[in-house]
Amino acid sequence: MLAESAAPPVSLWTPVRRHAVFRRLWLAGVVSNVGTWMQNVGAVWLMASIVPAPLMVALVQTATSAPFFLLALPAGALADVVDRRWLLVWTQVWMLAAAAALGLLTIAGAATPTLLLLLTFAVGIGSALSAPAWQAILPDLVPRDELPQAVALNGVGVNIARAIGPALGGVVVATAGAGVVFLVNAASFVGVIAAVIAWRERRPHSTVPAEHLFAAMRSGVLYVRHSPSVRAILLRTTIFLSAASALWALMPVIAQQRGFGAAGYGVLLGCLGGGAVAGATLLTPALRAFSTDRLVVLGTLVFAATTVLLAWVGTLAVLCAIMIAAGVAWIALMSVFMVDAQLSVPAWVRARGLGIYQLAAQGMLAGGSAVWGAIAERVGTPMALVWSAVGLVVGIAAAQWWRLADAEGADLTPSMHWPDPTVASAPSPDEGPVLVSVEYQIDPVRADEFEEVMSALARVRRRDGAMQWHLFSDPAVPGRYVEQFMSRSWADHLRQHERVTVHDRPIEDRARAFHLGPRPQQVSHLVAAPLRRRRR
Repeated sequence: MLAESAAPPVSLWTPVRRHAVFRRLWLAGVVSNVGTWMQNVGAVWLMASIVPAPLMVALVQTATSAPFFLLALPAGALADVVDRRWLLVWTQVWMLAAAAALGLLTIAGAATPTLLLLLTFAVGIGSALSAPAWQAILPDLVPRDELPQAVALNGVGVNIARAIGPALGGVVVATAGAGVVFLVNAASFVGVIAAVIAWRERRPHSTVPAEHLFAAMRSGVLYVRHSPSVRAILLRTTIFLSAASALWALMPVIAQQRGFGAAGYGVLLGCLGGGAVAGATLLTPALRAFSTDRLVVLGTLVFAATTVLLAWVGTLAVLCAIMIAAGVAWIALMSVFMVDAQLSVPAWVRARGLGIYQLAAQGMLAGGSAVWGAIAERVGTPMALVWSAVGLVVGIAAAQWWRLADAEGADLTPSMHWPDPTVASAPSPDEGPVLVSVEYQIDPVRADEFEEVMSALARVRRRDGAMQWHLFSDPAVPGRYVEQFMSRSWADHLRQHERVTVHDRPIEDRARAFHLGPRPQQVSHLVAAPLRRRRR
């Protein structure tokens, strides 16, 4: 094995070559994704065989996708408060059991439409619960400078599975039946379980009890709400996908209208997936050549051009070349958005942030597809695609207001510079709320400058879990300010001590530098008194 100190150039396959744990998990994930696509084919075919009604067949896809919308935020919160490694193991065991039960029932001839939908929904629950955890562990598997390649490889794995799985599933259904397909999918989870168990995750030790699930969900939403960089990623992603979803939704309609048939539609999908694989190999040099915002603008323009060409080109061979270009642009854009999302949230809230990102992305793909389908019925499929391209180009203007942060320069590791609170007796973790007061005596001439810095500090406090924040000035003493912020409990406040990052510390240092009083800053911690208990 070559020494990593030689620092060879980073390429798409560098994470696979250098890191055995990532390699094992990635290969196991590809096999599992192939099994999932095979199961999708088998489930649709089985439902069509039992109840050949379009609504019932469509409900199979609903049962597969609905858990991602219902569980995105809870799944992210769960992945942040429990051991991600064992969460992944148990979700894979859950999916194995559901797929195996469906396979055995089908082979026994006991599968009904209700059981098919329920067990398909059960497999979807496992996928939804594991998705944020899968994304959140990537920074633990590869170094920071290889994260774009690792994210792109995940996209490559999905496209490989999308190309192989449906075709393989169709062959197995035709030769052995849908029940065997379900059992093959169940077997595909075994490799993932073995790879995850063999991995030894190193999580930072904390003396503070883990958050409860609903509290973790609330703090995840608060972080996203008060993080400009994360909000920019969500807005840019939703703006792009709201228009880009038209290509995915209307491609089968174009294939049918042009007389390509199901085979031609499959070829177009394969070309788009092949373009995504090829585009992943170009991501590393593209990131070196362009800034993040510039790459997103270029990728959006390419995707808009391919959308217009899809509307008017009638030759399958030419459309195949166009779809390859669309796949290149698609993987570049989605990889950039995902990498920026990964690097814009610290470890304590990473899975929650990625869960919200996936909820926004999946929601826009599903909702946008429905909207563009309705538009196509009114104005025709070609004009709907043209309007979609116009929307993509107009959406580029969003880069002027919501720029993607230079996440590579933000050190989001905990700074751990807050001293432990001085207390005569430590409150219990659930006592609260807790009011923290910090006094400042500043030069009154610099009041406007001080308040501007404190406004930035307020975002940090709220982002790290403060339920309220206020800055008070003393009209009797010019230049005297008191900052107050409140946490829901003593444990929540102690978590704030662990959440302040190296990137945030300079903001605190700037605020503290304004203090000119004759004595050091006074910091007090007040815990809500249990008055009801005392009266009783």
